Amino acid sequence: MIDLSENECINVLLDDYIGNLGYMANDIPYVIPITYFYDQESKCIISYSAEGHKIQEMRKHKNVAFNVQEITSITNWKSVLAHGTFEEMDRIDAKQLLHKFSDGVKSLILKKEHKSTEFINEFSNKLYSRGIPIVFRIHIDEITGKRKEA
Repeated sequence: MIDLSENECINVLLDDYIGNLGYMANDIPYVIPITYFYDQESKCIISYSAEGHKIQEMRKHKNVAFNVQEITSITNWKSVLAHGTFEEMDRIDAKQLLHKFSDGVKSLILKKEHKSTEFINEFSNKLYSRGIPIVFRIHIDEITGKRKEA
C-alpha cells in the first residue's frame, strides 16, 4: 500500500458523492453511507439529513470521521479517511449550502454517469415530507489516504 498525498486525498473527495460517515452514540460507533459534496473552497464536506439519530448524536459529539473509497478491484483501490467536526447550518447559510450540495452532486453525476438530474430526490433519498432538512458540514481537521495498485 502507498500513502496518498493530501492533494490526492482531496481529489478522491472531489471525484465522488457517496461516502461513509462515522459518529458516536452512547459509546457505540456508527458508520452510515451518505450523499455528500466536498467544497474545496471551505475544505468542508456538505450534506443534509432529516432530523434523526445521527443528527441528534452529532449535536452531542461533534467529532466525526468520514471515509470515501474508490474500488476497482482487490488490487486496485484508493481509500481516504478524514477526521473533522460537525457543524449544523441554519437559515440563509443552510439554503446556500444545500444549493451548493445539489449543484455539485448533479455535476458529478453528469460527469461520471453521463446522466442529467434535475431534482435532489433523484440522487438523495431524504424527503422534505419528514420536515425541514438539516444541512450540515464537516470541517476537515485531518485527512489521510492509502492506495493499492497492481
